[in-house]
Amino acid sequence: MGDEAGVARTAMNKAMLRIVPFLLLAYVMAYIDRVNVSFAALQMNADLGFSATVYGFGGGLFFIGYALFEIPSGAMASRFGPRQWLARIMITWGLLAVGMMFVRSASQFYLMRFLLGAAEAGFFPGLVYYLSHWFPKAYRGRAVTRIYIAPALAGVVMGATAAPLLGLDGLAGWRGWQWVFLAQGLPAVLMGCAILRFLPDRPDDVRWLEPDEKAWISGALARDAALIGDTGRHDLRTVLANPTVWLLGCTGLLLNCAMSGFVLSAPAVLAANGGLDTKTIGWLVSLGGFNGAVVILLAGWYSDRHGDRLRYTAGLGSIAALGLFLIGLAPSPGAVVAGYLLQTAVSFAAGALVIASWPDALPVRQLAVGSGAINTLWQLGSFASPYAFGAMRDATGSYHAGMLGSATLAAIYVGYVLYVRARIDGLQRRQPRAAPA
Repeated sequence: MGDEAGVARTAMNKAMLRIVPFLLLAYVMAYIDRVNVSFAALQMNADLGFSATVYGFGGGLFFIGYALFEIPSGAMASRFGPRQWLARIMITWGLLAVGMMFVRSASQFYLMRFLLGAAEAGFFPGLVYYLSHWFPKAYRGRAVTRIYIAPALAGVVMGATAAPLLGLDGLAGWRGWQWVFLAQGLPAVLMGCAILRFLPDRPDDVRWLEPDEKAWISGALARDAALIGDTGRHDLRTVLANPTVWLLGCTGLLLNCAMSGFVLSAPAVLAANGGLDTKTIGWLVSLGGFNGAVVILLAGWYSDRHGDRLRYTAGLGSIAALGLFLIGLAPSPGAVVAGYLLQTAVSFAAGALVIASWPDALPVRQLAVGSGAINTLWQLGSFASPYAFGAMRDATGSYHAGMLGSATLAAIYVGYVLYVRARIDGLQRRQPRAAPA
């Protein structure tokens, strides 16, 4: 057996190469199916007569479905195992994502968005729970952020493919927005089948790790669990009584209130505030996604080396707030583009570092249900934001008020993150330490 550092490095490199790309691809597909409606809306809203309020309410209903089923889905992941449950989620939502092409009325749009959210509920918390079985704290930030670049990469894919897919308008008698849903929904079904077949459950199940590498992972995870402490109970009542769950949940609630309305209307905002055409918007969204992916990777690496994830989150949130203010004030198309590139470069990284702190702060036995509870609050913010954003657009005739409201919420988010950081530090100092297994 080599030295411990060499064993650790080899084990983590193998896990990163074998597992993370697989989960990253799955999450890219998930995020595309969640927000491709933003590009489809460029044609769909006119075809179906949807106002900005109708679109915003329907867009937000996804997150109500997600929130309602998040905790039950987390419990199912804990009961059946994350691999089986992630496969079920992907197959179900892929079929529903394709079904979006058959929407013909506002009520059908509302129903399908709700069902899509219910189907995807538990997906990302399931990923975090799965990673907690493979990556100790010192490597977890890199693992989480290398998967969390998915929303940014999804922006690259959507920006590059949305205009060509919309350009298929009339092919086989379908509108371009219908081709968007079909072409971007089917891959999720195939990926769900691949997860069921190829994704291993735990390190002990694979042949590509040596016995000493498996032993190191097991020991490192046990030492991390001992530092957090564990009451031994992980039922819903115990999880909801943990103040850390509420602190982290309200962090995401505020972040998504600030960001989600803009994300689901970004192409329309860039067209209205920046005067950009569909092709230019597509390339700008791709560039923003690429920049966001780079920043997420850097943030994960840096937070693993220095440990203080929430302090860096506050810094990233400040830059995002500045970008949103620039778009809202919109003194020129150049300012809109600059603001968009600032916001997309850092907003996903700000969320990723908070997510990477979930396993740092919660006992592993509470992580599956706790992540679901946290993410439920995050999704409630994602429902409220698009609806309010669309209503302000219809009430004022422009996106300026919505953008300035989002920017203000982003600034409040920065202050709240610093408060949460101090509170969690205090709670962990008072937590009795368990002995390592």
